[in-house]
Amino acid sequence: MTSGDLSAPELREKFFHHVCQTSPAPLGIVVRSASGCEIVDHDGKKYLDLLAGMGVANVGHNHPQVVTAVKRQLSRHLHVSVYGEMIQEPQVLLAENLARLSPGDLSVVYFTSSGAEAIEGAMKTARKFTDRPRFVAFHGSFHGDTFGALSLNGNPMYREPFEPLVPVVDFLPYGDVGAVDRIGHDVAAVFVEPIQSEGGVRIPPDDFLPALRHRCHEVGALLVLDEVLTGFGRTGKLFACNHWEVVPDLLVLAKALGGGLPLGAFVGTEETMATLSQAPPLGHVTTFGGHPLSCAAGLAALEVLQNERLIERAHELGEDWRRELAKELGPYVRQVRGKGLLVGIEFPSADFTRRFTARCLDLGLIVNWTLHCDNVVSLAPPLCIEAGELEEATKRMRLAAQSA
Repeated sequence: MTSGDLSAPELREKFFHHVCQTSPAPLGIVVRSASGCEIVDHDGKKYLDLLAGMGVANVGHNHPQVVTAVKRQLSRHLHVSVYGEMIQEPQVLLAENLARLSPGDLSVVYFTSSGAEAIEGAMKTARKFTDRPRFVAFHGSFHGDTFGALSLNGNPMYREPFEPLVPVVDFLPYGDVGAVDRIGHDVAAVFVEPIQSEGGVRIPPDDFLPALRHRCHEVGALLVLDEVLTGFGRTGKLFACNHWEVVPDLLVLAKALGGGLPLGAFVGTEETMATLSQAPPLGHVTTFGGHPLSCAAGLAALEVLQNERLIERAHELGEDWRRELAKELGPYVRQVRGKGLLVGIEFPSADFTRRFTARCLDLGLIVNWTLHCDNVVSLAPPLCIEAGELEEATKRMRLAAQSA
């Protein structure tokens, strides 16, 4: 039996029997196709994807330029060797572009397969470079679900079932400049999201990231910015740290980086990244990181992002959309906040939020509440979304709120 032979009911039955479930109530959409901002199910129902495949499809689903680049690379070669051993054109070109676009003097890229893997690599790099044991992260943070990344996650509910995790991680209150002085001289690295997404789309005060940058420089700790979700135009800047003109020691990327294919990376200076090639050599390797198909897709997506001015559009559309959402949903919400096309809608209760998201799905909108804040719905649509689609989404969300 090949793909495309099964009916929707057959697929659904096999999905629940053989694909590991990660929640009690999956969305359960049997996907037939996806293009731009729309996902079409097996019965032809169209859904407006306001999550962009969890932040992956910044340039839209199945962008023709990305598909063409993947097909071109597919005709040349797939996997040939573990990352870092053979010179592969898509890797080199994408790394060169990331070095050109990254803040400050970050110029060396280590490619991975995912954001969590990139966080793991950044943790190892920081410990080895500084020869220090301790990490600092923040309450409400989300950095991934592998053991190291999970150790940095700021919600005990998700950490405790898997403890003991990586030791000596201290958690500070997010956005609290007064707590920055608690970062000591034994800290290898501070891991922080410029804007917390799963923490409820929390935007820090303007002096927070600069204060972190100053303190890390003062004590010799690395500042690691997790831009897995906020990177590549999501917030109206190429990277969210550009809003505060803060340059990290390591920049962690994924999601939209691969244009729809699995790809992560962390970017650092030549001095910092050199630690991975010595004492011992091959001390940190990956088989599929920087896969040539993913890098070809990522390179094409980066070109689309720039050529179609999607970063600027995110800024312009985002401001108008947040204003309209606040107006239309006003009686039902506590606050609408965000930057660019990363939007958080805070409702009065978790129960109302769950009913709202269910009604949105009925009305053909894909939304969800944030992992660490169950009364906040986050919205992160493809950056190619049209003003008319945002207007239609707002109308449907108002209907969902009225009947939730």
